[in-house]
Amino acid sequence: MAHRHHEPEGADLLAAARSTLERSGEQWTAMRESVYAALSGFAKPASAYDIAEEVSRSQGRRIAANSVYRILDLFVAANLAQRVESANAYVANAHPGCRHDCIFLVCDGCGTTTHLDDDSLTRGLRDAAAASGFAAERPVIELRGRCRDCAAATH
Repeated sequence: MAHRHHEPEGADLLAAARSTLERSGEQWTAMRESVYAALSGFAKPASAYDIAEEVSRSQGRRIAANSVYRILDLFVAANLAQRVESANAYVANAHPGCRHDCIFLVCDGCGTTTHLDDDSLTRGLRDAAAASGFAAERPVIELRGRCRDCAAATH
């Protein structure tokens, strides 16, 4: 069963991310805010290099991608971001206060990535893994294909 969320945007999303990170025992620093603001501003999954370039541009100083990678790892662990494995890129979690497994639909045409929630599907995968003696810690489900617009353009 899919579940629905109120998805904050802009300043409300930053506030939700900050609150979630602080509840996890971490500090919300100016650099972390800059990285999250940049990440949440991308319409498509962004690499650490994309984010470093955006933060560098906005701050007028060079930010190393290695610093961004460390922050992104923290964001993934704290549920502020999700990693799109096949693209080695990240998306901001639009509802950071809710921890769940995610399904990504990745368009091979334009790169758009759509996030779906379907707890019954991911619970089934976790149950199947458990029945095999495997403890699934972070299921990653990605379906690759073409979005509606790209599929229409090829016909």
